[in-house]
Amino acid sequence: MSQFNAFAEPELRQSIASLPLQRGMRVLDAGCGAGDALDWLRAGVGDEGMVMGIDLSAAHTVVARAVAPAEALVIQADLLSPPLAGETLDLIWSVNTVNHFNDPVAGLKVLARLLRPGGRMAVGQSSLLPDMYFAWDARLERLVNDAVRQYYRVRYQVSERDMTGVRSLVGLMQRSGLRDITVRTVMIERTWPLRPADESYLLETIFQNTWGERLRPYLSSEDFDALARLCDPEHPEFALRRPDFHFLQSFTLAVGAVETP
Repeated sequence: MSQFNAFAEPELRQSIASLPLQRGMRVLDAGCGAGDALDWLRAGVGDEGMVMGIDLSAAHTVVARAVAPAEALVIQADLLSPPLAGETLDLIWSVNTVNHFNDPVAGLKVLARLLRPGGRMAVGQSSLLPDMYFAWDARLERLVNDAVRQYYRVRYQVSERDMTGVRSLVGLMQRSGLRDITVRTVMIERTWPLRPADESYLLETIFQNTWGERLRPYLSSEDFDALARLCDPEHPEFALRRPDFHFLQSFTLAVGAVETP
């Protein structure tokens, strides 16, 4: 999560600015990861406001406490059992978290109960549209994406529907009771030469940890070898240092409100 925040910081900051935040608001970052967004949210609510972050990972919360503003509260807890009073928050910000819930609607309902009447939830999700990695070879890109889906189906016994259900983000929010939902999608676009944060995110999160040796059984030997060359920083064909490298990833922000009685 921290790597994604560093990678997509310009787009995430623009999304936060679009909400807009107001001074004095009480805001929760649900699934705060390493806490990068807490400072961005704090800038919007001012000294009069309150910013909190919740994450299940102990390692994440340790890092978040170190980087968060001194006034921010960072809590290690399960988002399905948040240790917060109901109807006390003005805004919940949550990025790339809903897709990890076994039951996204149930999870959103739990979070919605923390919002005061009229409070809003901003749910961000990357990659609702297919990412573009290899602008010069759409065929290999398609085969790699298919191989990733096959790997996850076998490794985690999940169906295509399980992996793509979060695409219905608007429907999930409607079914959780949120109303007046607005949606905006922007493209995260990067070309060579990449910033260090961009190269780190793409290399570690995708080229090494999402792809790599585990995809070998799902690709022909020729296609796997081509992918391996593109993923190897020591190889002349390394994709992230090609002058024609062009990456596209969508980021969708859906904002809904709790009904006012």
